[in-house]
Amino acid sequence: MRIGIVGASGYTGVELLRLLHCHPHAQVTYITAHTYAGKPVGEVYPHLHPYANSVFRKFSVSEALEEADFFFIALPHGEAMVAVSSLLEGDCRVCDLSADYRFSDPKTYENWYQVEHSSPKLLQEAVYGLAEINRDAIRDTRLVAVPGCYPTASILALAPVMNQIPANGTSIIIDAKSGLSGAGRALSLPTHFAQADENMKPYNVGSHRHTPEIEEVLSSLRGEKASVVFTPHLIPMNRGILATCYAKLGEGISTDAIEPLYRSCYKGSEFIVIRGEGDFPETKAVSGTNYCHIGWHFDDDSRLLIVASAIDNLVKGASGQAIQCMNIMNDWDEATGLESLGIFP
Repeated sequence: MRIGIVGASGYTGVELLRLLHCHPHAQVTYITAHTYAGKPVGEVYPHLHPYANSVFRKFSVSEALEEADFFFIALPHGEAMVAVSSLLEGDCRVCDLSADYRFSDPKTYENWYQVEHSSPKLLQEAVYGLAEINRDAIRDTRLVAVPGCYPTASILALAPVMNQIPANGTSIIIDAKSGLSGAGRALSLPTHFAQADENMKPYNVGSHRHTPEIEEVLSSLRGEKASVVFTPHLIPMNRGILATCYAKLGEGISTDAIEPLYRSCYKGSEFIVIRGEGDFPETKAVSGTNYCHIGWHFDDDSRLLIVASAIDNLVKGASGQAIQCMNIMNDWDEATGLESLGIFP
């Protein structure tokens, strides 16, 4: 299949190029990057030497539709929706890695991202691309909204127990840490080496844009409003997210009942590694992979569940997940091109 990557010079675009190089059914035929237009891919990213003869180009809808059949959009929010809506007028399918199609209500998007949505009708068509909970819908769509990295880690940690949280339960608390690549490739003071090294701090407390995304999906799984307190932190490493989530479960559930809930929910989901009670995940174990490791502790007296998940923010949290969705959309084995294990140490 001929693949186009629009916005291929950012971290997620570069990761798409790396992963797709080993995909047996995909050939990247169209690559754009506004900043590096005219430059060879291998010159900007030497590790991508197999693409030495490929050149970053400026985006053109007509050229894109002529040269590729399936597209990954790795543009910033606001810009992505313009490219997506234009491409879908042709006979193609799209995985969008921005936030532009993750919400069912355009007002939610506009309130949190401060951008007017230019193609709100497509929100009803787009499928949230978390394969472990939306596999069937992904298979039948032409537009997938790839989840954010923090929501991926948080939702996968909590999805199996959402029906066990009582209606009058307290807020779900999510304490999450991310490597610096989660902030993107653009230069900024908080990600400057001298400020980030040997340092950790919370940011966007009470106002992070992934909060409504997490709430919307968890609410749909629960069947009623799920209130989330989400606090992200930057930590001085390149890759990885560790999300530690706290939720009070209802009466009558015990420690022994937790693991069957997770195994039932993720039966057939090979990218979920259930570590179990007291066996907590670590980011190093998933670095460079599309896997999510999950472990927990449940206190029978307080009924407090503490569940942690670890993912690579650029793979399962972005590009790998997008390729997983592409595989499903094309009826290929879900793991095709994504079988790599973690890099250790």
